[in-house]
Amino acid sequence: MKSKWRNPLIAIGLILLMVLLVDFNRRMEELDRMNTQLEAVRAQATAVMETQTALLTDVDYANLDESVEEWAYTNKWVRVGENPVGVLPLGEAVSTSTPQPALQTTDMPNWRLWLELFFGD
Repeated sequence: MKSKWRNPLIAIGLILLMVLLVDFNRRMEELDRMNTQLEAVRAQATAVMETQTALLTDVDYANLDESVEEWAYTNKWVRVGENPVGVLPLGEAVSTSTPQPALQTTDMPNWRLWLELFFGD
């Protein structure tokens, strides 16, 4: 009688072992996929932290008086106590126009206008 139950128990044990091996394999694949995702997220987090550190460093530098003064000087602003001087390029000379005096019109009779037109002053 022992041999009668022995073979089905071995078959059930082998089937159960196969199911457990397939489940273990699936879990190992999922663990590998999750570890890959974890490494990707860690790399992104590291990049974000480095960016944050760089931005905070830039903010700290921008708040210094020396950096503000340097920025203003490179953008051609004037420091306190300086007098701005404009330098003209060496190319063409810049002509300044002289203002023309406004013509004064006097009301003259028509015969006088014709007389000056034909005979002059």
